[in-house]
Amino acid sequence: MAAASASGGCWFLALALGVSLLKCLLIPTYHSTDFEVHRNWLAITHNLPVSQWYYEATSEWTLDYPPFFAWFEYALSHVAKYFDQEMLVIQNLNYSSQATIFFQRLSVIFTDILFVYAAHECCKYVNGKRPGKELLEKPMFVLAVLLLWNFGLLIVDHIHFQYNGFLFGLMLLSVARLFQKRHLEGALLFAVLLHFKHIYIYVAPAYCVYLLRSYCFTANKADGSLKWSSFSFLRITLLGLIVCLVSALSLGPFAVLGQLPQVISRLFPFKRGLCHAYWAPNFWALYNAVDKTLAVVGIKYKFLDPEKIPKASMTGGLVQEFQHTVLPSVTPLATLICTFISILPSVFCLWFKPQGPRGFLQCLILCALSSFMFGWHVHEKAILLAILPLSLLSVESPKRAGIYLILTTTGHFSLFPLLFTPPEITTKILLMLLFTVYSFSSLRALFRKEGPLLNWLETIYLIELVPLEIFCEIVFPLTPWKLKFPFIPLLLTSVYCALGITYAWLKLYVSVLTESVSVRQKAE
Repeated sequence: MAAASASGGCWFLALALGVSLLKCLLIPTYHSTDFEVHRNWLAITHNLPVSQWYYEATSEWTLDYPPFFAWFEYALSHVAKYFDQEMLVIQNLNYSSQATIFFQRLSVIFTDILFVYAAHECCKYVNGKRPGKELLEKPMFVLAVLLLWNFGLLIVDHIHFQYNGFLFGLMLLSVARLFQKRHLEGALLFAVLLHFKHIYIYVAPAYCVYLLRSYCFTANKADGSLKWSSFSFLRITLLGLIVCLVSALSLGPFAVLGQLPQVISRLFPFKRGLCHAYWAPNFWALYNAVDKTLAVVGIKYKFLDPEKIPKASMTGGLVQEFQHTVLPSVTPLATLICTFISILPSVFCLWFKPQGPRGFLQCLILCALSSFMFGWHVHEKAILLAILPLSLLSVESPKRAGIYLILTTTGHFSLFPLLFTPPEITTKILLMLLFTVYSFSSLRALFRKEGPLLNWLETIYLIELVPLEIFCEIVFPLTPWKLKFPFIPLLLTSVYCALGITYAWLKLYVSVLTESVSVRQKAE
């Protein structure tokens, strides 16, 4: 492995430099309102004392990330002042000078260094059973491309604009440390990550159960079952100290100021509604679509009174609470219960059918997908939380490779509506095609002796994404429906992709729950 790692240094560096060059070429492209969000956060943290960070509301884009990310913005602001001081003025809403664009784009590219390092660490622990004669067919090389050149991460961070690469770097690095059996480092990195962006709490159950099962209990019986007497109070104390110290460092100043309730209210804004303005392709998108269909049918056949039906805010592009028309309206508590129930099988499997770090990784992916499926106000971008870690498993098993291809193709396609300006249409289609063709060809070459990775029905489903895109981008804008039903392309994309993501989630779940685990795997 050491030799492979040493010889692989050049090609990995070439991949990293190549994608960095591509990111630089994307600097002049369209950017979303998230660009203004982060500019505003730079201004808030640079000009105001800590006590006002989570109260400032000049802009509608208030600070709603955990304190570590606020400090991250504070650090960036002290570099930003050398590019353009005006971007640090709180009242300069929607300010986007060329220097500001250049700085913010460059800051995302620079902080991606952590993601590159994390990808390199993950590639070291790819199962080497299928080494391949050629470099292009080596699992390490394929995984490096799938991570570094991930289409979703490219368009979300370097066109749409966010800092997901840096954050996913922390997550993948923590996963790599657990593979290296450096449990405390892995726990520390994940604890820090939670205080950068709280969305990662979705996968916290996988970390908690795995660390308790595989670190706090130090021995198993001969048959692989848990030896209860091996529980280590020292180890669980160390884990507790890590969590407490990181939390104290992050939230302590606000606790002292008596501002914890205000911080929590910013982090968990339940009044934003069940779905984002563009429905994430999950269970609630299907639920909303069924409710909308029943409402239309009910009005047409006079089962419902149009005067008593609430306005269709869920298709009007607004981020707010709304009431369903026919089906029961969904509350935050209902989504929490559904999410909790949906992750339970994966957590039980991790405890009772342990498979080492790879079992943990499977549980992490299932937790991410389950939370995506049933969470409250889920963003479409959250699908990357499952796609990126699934990349690690896709190069080790043909069954996982097939699931990866379905989830990645569908999940990435669901991100298309994020880039709606004409100049970016060609860019997103070309980048999507390049990544998808490479994913299919490389994984098929890796498992050429295992037969087809997808069955005929799965293949047809993915091919149908092409006419869907043609209809949404070319046909629909030419129809009279555009003015009366502007939400139709978003609805079709979200619902169709929700079917594929739901299928991939269920297929992965069935695979994990039904596969047999040897005594040796349990012992490991």
